[in-house]
Amino acid sequence: MSWAGVIIVFVLAWWISFFAVLPIGVKGQWEDDSTVPGTEEAAPKNPMLAKKAIWASIGAVIVTVLAALIIPRLLAQ
Repeated sequence: MSWAGVIIVFVLAWWISFFAVLPIGVKGQWEDDSTVPGTEEAAPKNPMLAKKAIWASIGAVIVTVLAALIIPRLLAQ
């Protein structure tokens, strides 16, 4: 797989992984009555975006490595 292919697979896998982990562990402000005036009640209290970006990166690396191992074998047949 070329470097362009690796980058494309990584970026796609990162975004898919990020959207998959985004709703995990999110609690809205309405769940504990801590709504800040002027904000939506369903807005997340603590979205933990940095932690989720790290997990998305780990997932994207795993998917990219698997793709880099599998795709050349499929093309060689």
